[in-house]
Amino acid sequence: MRQKRLVVVFALIVGSLVMSFRITSLQSSEIHQSIGRQVTLEFTAVTDPKVIKRGKISLIAKAKGVPVRVIGYGDELLPSAKFVATGKLFESKEARVAAMFITWRSFENIEAPNWWQRRLGEIRSGLRRVSHDAPLIPGMVLGDTSLQSTEFSDAMRRSGLTHLTAVSGANFAIVSSFVLLMMQFLFRNIRVRLIATGFVLLAFIGLVRPSPSVLRAAAMAAVVIFARFNRERGDSLPSLGFAIAVVVLADPWQSRDPGFALSVLATAGLLLIAPRLKLPKLISEPVAASLLCAPIIVSLSGYLSLTSIVANVLAAPLVAPVTILGFIAALAPPIAPLLIAIAKIPASLITKIAFIAAEYPVVQLKSALILIFFAIIAYFLRRYLILLIPIFMLLTYLQRWPNNDWQIANCDVGQGDALVLKVSDNSAVVIDTGPEPKLIDQCLKSLSIKEIPLLILTHPHADHIGGLAGAIKGRRVGTIMRDAYRGEVLQIGRAHV
Repeated sequence: MRQKRLVVVFALIVGSLVMSFRITSLQSSEIHQSIGRQVTLEFTAVTDPKVIKRGKISLIAKAKGVPVRVIGYGDELLPSAKFVATGKLFESKEARVAAMFITWRSFENIEAPNWWQRRLGEIRSGLRRVSHDAPLIPGMVLGDTSLQSTEFSDAMRRSGLTHLTAVSGANFAIVSSFVLLMMQFLFRNIRVRLIATGFVLLAFIGLVRPSPSVLRAAAMAAVVIFARFNRERGDSLPSLGFAIAVVVLADPWQSRDPGFALSVLATAGLLLIAPRLKLPKLISEPVAASLLCAPIIVSLSGYLSLTSIVANVLAAPLVAPVTILGFIAALAPPIAPLLIAIAKIPASLITKIAFIAAEYPVVQLKSALILIFFAIIAYFLRRYLILLIPIFMLLTYLQRWPNNDWQIANCDVGQGDALVLKVSDNSAVVIDTGPEPKLIDQCLKSLSIKEIPLLILTHPHADHIGGLAGAIKGRRVGTIMRDAYRGEVLQIGRAHV
């Protein structure tokens, strides 16, 4: 017991020191000291650029040896590319960077990315082109989420399948297992196969980009692979602890990242709970991972999806075909169209599962906490489960959201506005609809709104009127006031739209 305490104390001390050193190095850098000034800097791109608005891009690049969040205008940028820009440095809430650099001019490219990054960029863009109408494939295989819409991402999140929208530990495990399977035709020794698989995993990290989330997924996948193929099962938990230590030491901010906690808990569920459930692996693994991740998910989103376990069980057997076919297609462009055509079948099924599961109501924060508490009590009082079920149903009903005890609701529609003013139990005035029809429709359904006597659209921007179709879907609508600041009124009439 004493040795365990010493290990915990040592880990806390080392972790605190590493975090302190990293924070100090950023805050004492020349870049951080220049916050508030207009400067001209030479940058080396670290991440792929992400388009945020009207051609403006965001990426992390290094300047004077420290990472900086860069926002501006540029093209043909890949990791290792060098460019010069003039702009202003601002304080950043992003802990990993020394500052945020914003410019209103185009970047001046001074050095093209190296051969390796260009080749990897060609592979990524090639897979993106061939699977343009299946956004799940490049996201799941290479972590490229540029094709995924807000509606798609919301459906994946509400259904509990958001881990499939980008590269995760499961994808690494699938690719590694596939390579390990192929290696048996070349090497007889299992340890040699594991070493070869490790090299492939390193190359795969380069292909999907070594972002913090990818490195975290790789570490968790390495633990799963090691646990599966090492004869001594007792080594799996120590290896998980070692992987956690390596990730946190390499990137201390992972310790504050909810995604890191979810990865660790999901991996622990696969190692500790799944083998004890006495169920087929396709069922036991998603159930075990969901059970341990549920408290974190509830604390982050404020709700718990009751369909997430079912959605994960249904989607689980479809993940491997998409990942393997997409991986081979990315490396073999001549046969990529054929492989992607096949991969689109399971990918489309996963997408359908997500959208169907997203239609079901979720358990809000209070009820979700009750659900978790009830599951714990039920485990210890299994004999009285018949009596506990009606008690749980009653508590859930009493704690349901929003009940009828509300007057004004501000719908969560992402980047936009949607305000609902209650008129009666099933009727409300709606002001703006947000950008996505799906989000406002789900909000109005949760509020039991079936009639909108007055719908006000304040001004014709996408984040205020984009969800109009969802707001009027299946509801009786009275008057729509469009461009309210100009007083323009559009009379629809009291009929189902």
